[in-house]
Amino acid sequence: MSSRLQDLAARTERLVLRHEELQRTNALLVQQLDAVTTERDSLRSRLAAARHRIDVLIERLPGAAPGQPDA
Repeated sequence: MSSRLQDLAARTERLVLRHEELQRTNALLVQQLDAVTTERDSLRSRLAAARHRIDVLIERLPGAAPGQPDA
């Protein structure tokens, strides 16, 4: 019975170590996701600003009707 108990203890210890490893991996993935999400939001903002600047330039073109690009 002692052998079975030692085997169970060893397996439990491996499971605990694996669980801790997965927790660290998950924490790193959460950090990476946060960074990528922040970068995506920044790029979306920059894209919207660039589109706005382009729309303003298009409206300033000769012959462009207000609110409608020149076809």
